[in-house]
Amino acid sequence: MSARLLFYRRCFRISNMAHQINEDIRDKEVRLIGDDGSQLGIMSSQEALSIAIDKNLDLVKIAPGSTPPVCKVMDYGKYRFEQSKREKESKKNQHVVEVKEIRMSPGIGINDFNVKLKNGMKFLAEGDRLKVTVRFRGREMTHTDIGRGLLNRFAEACSEIATVNKNPKLDGRFMTMFLSPKAPTK
Repeated sequence: MSARLLFYRRCFRISNMAHQINEDIRDKEVRLIGDDGSQLGIMSSQEALSIAIDKNLDLVKIAPGSTPPVCKVMDYGKYRFEQSKREKESKKNQHVVEVKEIRMSPGIGINDFNVKLKNGMKFLAEGDRLKVTVRFRGREMTHTDIGRGLLNRFAEACSEIATVNKNPKLDGRFMTMFLSPKAPTK
């Protein structure tokens, strides 16, 4: 093993290490697994490190809780790269459900209501949850039943593609209702 490679391995560490590698392993004995997956047996950590250096790879502690700890000979940089690649791939396939909000007032016109309804149906079709809010101002607070009727009418119109998670509830000057998209039938 050249002195240059040893210097390189000691000075330049991979950031955010999740495992103990090479000289960081201070255990007296370790169970060693080769780079091809074969069991090499129980040996001192210095012997295991020399085997890893001979193969120009890293010694990585993969099971620190066992007795003796399990170490594997592998290319740690390549392992971290493949692990981050798998994480990115799994994140790509998942859909984050957002909560979209639609606000109305009790005196909303029929055309404005239809526009809000169309936008709400579009949000539900995209798979997002929907929070429908009616805001009461001033003396409108005395007629909360108008807002409840408005929210019930909204829920009825969306009943084909959505289910009501939380029924209309008055909270201060706002009455809210939550809708979520129905699960697609197969």
